[in-house]
Amino acid sequence: MYEFAYNEVIEDSRQTMRARERQAMDRVIAMLRTAQEKGPGSRERVEALFYLRRLWMIFLNDLNDPNNELPEQLRAGIISIGIWMMKEIDRVRGGATNDLTPMIEINALIRDGLK
Repeated sequence: MYEFAYNEVIEDSRQTMRARERQAMDRVIAMLRTAQEKGPGSRERVEALFYLRRLWMIFLNDLNDPNNELPEQLRAGIISIGIWMMKEIDRVRGGATNDLTPMIEINALIRDGLK
């Protein structure tokens, strides 16, 4: 009986975590879309890129944790995306590109995969 209740709590906790991750992704996608509209040099762009970097650093730290329960191949794939995201943020900040569309689309795909 206790094991069943414990497993329910663990599953609820995982669902709660996925919901929070999804909310954070929703927020960053909205921020990136606004930043895309406002253009280079806007405060919205600076804030969106800052939030995006912080969010992906949290994801990368979690993915690198040995206690992370995701399959190794999936973790490696998401880590690769995170590294790309960091490089793309640097490219936008450095003026090599002004297009936030790839970051918006990839974050939307990741968000849609959270269940």
